[in-house]
Amino acid sequence: MKPILITLKTLAAIVLAVLAVGCATDIQDQENLAVAAGFKIITPTKPDQQSILATLPAGKVTLVDYEGKSYFVLPDAKNNRAYVGGQNEYQAYQQLRLAKQLSNDNLQAAQMNQMNSMNWGAWGGWGMVGPMGFRR
Repeated sequence: MKPILITLKTLAAIVLAVLAVGCATDIQDQENLAVAAGFKIITPTKPDQQSILATLPAGKVTLVDYEGKSYFVLPDAKNNRAYVGGQNEYQAYQQLRLAKQLSNDNLQAAQMNQMNSMNWGAWGGWGMVGPMGFRR
């Protein structure tokens, strides 16, 4: 029973660590993917550009029509800039996000398989210890 509890605790700790790191780097990952997909980093210079940037939801690529053209924009309001791309860049961004998600899913599955395949009994087991420290 103890090996199962230890395994579950270890697995829970790994999952929590992955989630904590994932949440902290999610926006940075999105920005990196946007640049890799060909998005340009733009600093808004006009008042209308700044107002558009301020209204966009953080951490989300949004379709914006500006001066008769459509752009996909990932805002970085904290640094007063935006990652801007067209249809081709957005498609590349989506493909990169999907590939990254599949890679993360495969990594998680491999880690879970590794945890499940560990032969805890090969260590001689934990044994049951009696009240005086003697094995039963």
